[in-house]
Amino acid sequence: MAQFESGVKYVPYSQERVFNKLSDLSNLESVREKLADKVQGMEFDRDSLSFTVQGINITLCIIEREPYKCIKFESGKSPLPMNLWIQILPVEAEQAKLKVTLRAEVNMFMKTMVSKPLQEGVDKLAEMLSMISY
Repeated sequence: MAQFESGVKYVPYSQERVFNKLSDLSNLESVREKLADKVQGMEFDRDSLSFTVQGINITLCIIEREPYKCIKFESGKSPLPMNLWIQILPVEAEQAKLKVTLRAEVNMFMKTMVSKPLQEGVDKLAEMLSMISY
């Protein structure tokens, strides 16, 4: 099991507001256009998100919501079994911080090939989440 963590990102919105938007994936319609050049076939509903990146189809499903603190995902369709979670913590009344963590089941040979792209993906996801208007 390999683990990849983003840096901590700050958002100028309350922890509750960030959680409420991210815990219902149908709220991500505004992100679709921003990701059009990197992600194809993005489809989502309240609990799942499907997309294609570099020809690889991925489906993530929310498996747990810990109110205002954490949203956990598990891969449904993915070449690598993985879990992803978004942690959200308060900083001030109208500021929160978030971090993205990904755990993927990769063997030692695969780890050398996928570590850099997975780390970059986690970092880019955290960066994108910090730029959303909540």
